[in-house]
Amino acid sequence: MSERKKFKIQRALGIELPGLGKPGALETRNFPPGQHGRNKKRSKSQFALQLIEKQKLLFHYGLREEQLRRFVRKARTLNAGNWIDSLIGLLERRLDNVVFRLGYARSISAARQLVSHGHVTVNGRRQTIGSMILRPGEVISLSERGLQMDVVQSSLRAPRLTMPSFLQYQNPSTPDRGVVLSIPGVAHVPFEFNSNQVAEYYAKRGV
Repeated sequence: MSERKKFKIQRALGIELPGLGKPGALETRNFPPGQHGRNKKRSKSQFALQLIEKQKLLFHYGLREEQLRRFVRKARTLNAGNWIDSLIGLLERRLDNVVFRLGYARSISAARQLVSHGHVTVNGRRQTIGSMILRPGEVISLSERGLQMDVVQSSLRAPRLTMPSFLQYQNPSTPDRGVVLSIPGVAHVPFEFNSNQVAEYYAKRGV
């Protein structure tokens, strides 16, 4: 996805999504794209508000609709009473997202590429599937070659986000290994997000 398209998506949703990488989408044009973007001040319908919140998750985590629906169904089986918290717990523990949140990549798509190219190990075993769900206690590390890559070193020097509380480096002085400490929840979503709107969106569609 081009930088221009990423900026256009974020402007349409009215928010910066860290998972898309480069910041600054709303710095100069904090209004929706299009000829009449500056004038779009009409109140949004309930459906439109729900759709926006759902789209935030899709674009930030780099998912397709059916992928997100599968996560929703899985979250419901884990915790029917508060499945949104379980949903975020699953999304934030995806391997590609954890690689991103550890600061090894500037975007989730870049983190997914590191994984698919075999630069990431979990508990010492190489993994190539970014959608892998990690468990508390698991250790994530980069290959020696991966850690030396310019893009990785650049990201470590200036990570897109601060380290979330559910992760930490195994050795604070060296960033080569990260550990999942706990299961994250809605509070760990790194952008403004209305979980109730997402819950209502999928409830009305019987997902």
